[in-house]
Amino acid sequence: MKSGNQVREKMSREKPRRANLPPVQENINKLEKVISDGNSYGAQQMYKSISTRYVSAQRCAEALDLLHSGACLQLKHGEVTCGSELAVMFVDALVKGKIPCDPEIVDRIRKIYKLFPQIPVPSNFAVEDDVQELTEALGAAKTRLQSCYSFLKAAIKWSAEFGADKNGDPQLHTMLAEYIYSESPEMDMAKVSYHFVRGNNLKKFATTLVNFMSKCYPGEDDIAIARAILMYLSMGNLQDASSLMEELKKQVQAQELEFPVSDLIQFINLLLLTLEKETLPLFNALRVKYKPSIDREPAFNEFSWYVTLRKSSMACSVEIHFKICSETC
Repeated sequence: MKSGNQVREKMSREKPRRANLPPVQENINKLEKVISDGNSYGAQQMYKSISTRYVSAQRCAEALDLLHSGACLQLKHGEVTCGSELAVMFVDALVKGKIPCDPEIVDRIRKIYKLFPQIPVPSNFAVEDDVQELTEALGAAKTRLQSCYSFLKAAIKWSAEFGADKNGDPQLHTMLAEYIYSESPEMDMAKVSYHFVRGNNLKKFATTLVNFMSKCYPGEDDIAIARAILMYLSMGNLQDASSLMEELKKQVQAQELEFPVSDLIQFINLLLLTLEKETLPLFNALRVKYKPSIDREPAFNEFSWYVTLRKSSMACSVEIHFKICSETC
């Protein structure tokens, strides 16, 4: 698989239709000035039309440079909608150019991501606060979230097609999980967890869950923990499921907080122990005994619960599978 460093070499070996286009840096400099002069809309149209010409001329590397520069500049100037549109076009160019997912390209995506505004929606509006102000804040938050979400979802899809991980690059999943949690006006921990379990930062996931526990409604904390553990198990990842529980308890203790105590948490602890010890006869017994706790979350009843015992010459391993969280996450 070719690396990001080979993009220019790859394109130079092709015999494209060389359109009458200047070196891309000339257009980058010109459009930077247009934006600096306050004409973001005019610059946007030029970014779109000129980048399309580079792509048509099979000068994909230059199209990527132009779109990356444009997305970053627009976001730096607070033009979230324009910036996200160019960011999505950047990913589209990666797909059209069949550019492989590698650390260099992921870093370029991260650079764009870091420029999306991170302004958590105020949760303590007083009665006397202007209703219009709250409405505008919520509207702006939804726009930021949807813009970044569209960009990173496209990037994850590209990385799944042109990278080594069929679920998409873990770093991109972590970025999206963090942004959903920090920016969503209507918290959806199912989506946050969906991306964290496909990410590469278990400690950050635990920190997010602990933060959620400190501000959620009663009865939501243990469900969030159970969902996270079951999501890891749904991917056959018993190691991270156990590690997450340990990290949660560690962080809660360090912050002198109270870990949720409920039958659901007891079920999860016993389930992990059962799978680690491979005591399969206890699995179905646990499901029966703790059915009322499992039934508290309707989504848990959509899981397809079964255990597979895989034997090899060296050892036995247990996998538990669940149907969890649709592709809309």
